[in-house]
Amino acid sequence: PPRPRREALARPYGRRRGAVLATLLAAAVLAGGGHLYATRPRPAPPPAPLHPTQVTVIHYLKPQATGRGTASRSFVFDVEMIVESDLPVTVTRISQPYAGLSVISSPRTPFRTKAGSPRKITITMQVAECGKVPRNVGLPFLDVTLRNTRAIQTHSFILGPRYARDLSRALEVACSNDFG
Repeated sequence: PPRPRREALARPYGRRRGAVLATLLAAAVLAGGGHLYATRPRPAPPPAPLHPTQVTVIHYLKPQATGRGTASRSFVFDVEMIVESDLPVTVTRISQPYAGLSVISSPRTPFRTKAGSPRKITITMQVAECGKVPRNVGLPFLDVTLRNTRAIQTHSFILGPRYARDLSRALEVACSNDFG
């Protein structure tokens, strides 16, 4: 039998070879692209928000004159709270360390303070028992429980010498007969 010519057989294989090479090249490009996509660097997660005590500042403003509607052993003063972050902070509780003294705030707890906006808080203290409050308060503080999306924390805010002086005077007036 006559042998087929080499050229006649090479033509169909040449066409198929081109298609096979194109398919292999496309598969290699897709595999390389998939590998690059799968191993790409991931963006860093956003930083966790700071604890509420790290972004909250409370300043003593002034005492308030007590009026007729105020109980005789009560006194009132104002503080200002500033939140120095992007997230709001909620005040869940305000207290102080002396057993003979109770605290009420306006606005009443819990309340939320927006970031960057100063918030005036009026504190009313009522002396229940003069024997359980100090005569001369050296470094008084307010215990404030704060909450944000990261944590709930109680922090003792020392409000400074003006607050210490005004609190000592108010306690002296409220308990003048008992301290005497």
